[in-house]
Amino acid sequence: MNSDQKFTAVEKAFYSDGYLLGMKVVESGLSQNILFSSISEMYSAIDELINSVSTLAQKHNQSIHCKKGCEYCCHQPVFALEYEMQYLNSFIKERFSDKRQNEIGEKADENRFNLIDLDKTQILNSKQPCPLLKNGTCSAYEARPMACRIYLSTDVNSCITFYDKPKDKSSFPALLDFPMRAGRMMNEGFKAALKTKVLVMKEFRIDEKIKLPPH
Repeated sequence: MNSDQKFTAVEKAFYSDGYLLGMKVVESGLSQNILFSSISEMYSAIDELINSVSTLAQKHNQSIHCKKGCEYCCHQPVFALEYEMQYLNSFIKERFSDKRQNEIGEKADENRFNLIDLDKTQILNSKQPCPLLKNGTCSAYEARPMACRIYLSTDVNSCITFYDKPKDKSSFPALLDFPMRAGRMMNEGFKAALKTKVLVMKEFRIDEKIKLPPH
């Protein structure tokens, strides 16, 4: 078996793990509590993987440059599946005051307004601060979507260049590939399980689905 086949087997394992977690939700009758606990379990599994990858990378003299206060990637569009946004909105509602929720909602509205007339490529190259960004850090870090968790750079200078020159295709950040594939496969498996109940979970930019508190 060559390395590509081995990696494919690993990808399938992460897909299967995500599928099993999604089926727990389906078997519960689509209970919101089980949905949220299963999402939390999926995120925890990916976080543990990333911690292991980080430790292994350090042993091979390859450090991960992502750290608190580094916010270059927090100014690009972040996409999340609908159930991830339900989880994130619930976290925001439970943890933040109405004032803070309004601040987040207003920033989301501003981002939507700034992007409304742009095409897909222009949106992907845009640089708008995430509505959840506060003082250089994610204010909803515990509930951040999968896309944020698996975005790991080994060279902060590549992130800075991408931030400054997003249209330059040669300036893409130096990201670790394995965590990205693993996280995406878990999400795909989770989504596939929900689809067995005809729940087609679409993907949205974070600013498109953040909700203001009721008045």
